[in-house]
Amino acid sequence: MEKLSISDLHIVLVEPSDTQRKIITNLLLNEDVKEIDTASTLAEAQSAITSHGADLIVSAMYFEDGTAIELLKFIKEQSQLASIPFMLVSSENRMSKLEEFKQAGVAAILPKPFEPLHLNRALNASVDLINHDELELELFDVNEVRVLLVDDSRLARNHIRRVLESMGLQKITEAENGAMALTYIKDAPYDLVVTDYNMPEMDGRELSEFIRFNPDTAHIPIIMVTSESADSVHMANIQQTGVNALCDKPFEPTEVRAMLAALLGE
Repeated sequence: MEKLSISDLHIVLVEPSDTQRKIITNLLLNEDVKEIDTASTLAEAQSAITSHGADLIVSAMYFEDGTAIELLKFIKEQSQLASIPFMLVSSENRMSKLEEFKQAGVAAILPKPFEPLHLNRALNASVDLINHDELELELFDVNEVRVLLVDDSRLARNHIRRVLESMGLQKITEAENGAMALTYIKDAPYDLVVTDYNMPEMDGRELSEFIRFNPDTAHIPIIMVTSESADSVHMANIQQTGVNALCDKPFEPTEVRAMLAALLGE
């Protein structure tokens, strides 16, 4: 399949403000995006996406008839739309409001206003999600790498799975929390664990400690995926559990590719 570039993207821009819609449209045009459909309400966006599809959705957070989380869930819960990357553009900076988007598998979050450099990075991250570029490893056949993916959010698991599958990883087992993951680890071997930090019953830190301090599993590389700030108290101590790499939500393909290459050997 021919790979898409930013200039090939068909974008649906959902923004209730005429002024903001024009500003963002111009910024997208400056990035060489040529096909942009616009909507100002949740209903218009759902209709446009259902009727004409999209390669990427760029959306504000609030509309007169709903919110961006409703639009994101509308997309993620339909198999024919679920793989469309979703970029949130919002002046909202409360972590409690942004957390739901991170857990739902948003591809990128941009503040208002944002710099062209940030938009370019977000567009490239979205293109990476669309294009399947298999990771080449010297020590492993990437198709045979056995991955245990642990996250209590189904939408987050779906997003992370798509990122991993786009790089050629096919043998992915999913667990909803650390306790469930432990039952899998006891019954089958894994080459890599990708785990969320915040989970019920057993969180990512506890799971990582068990893996690292059990002689039978101590060798398994662990990537911790978290929406916690890098300087939080939790994150300051998490490396002590033997986690090999920390990855922020949104789960960006470029960052993940570099981590996998380093952990599994290129």
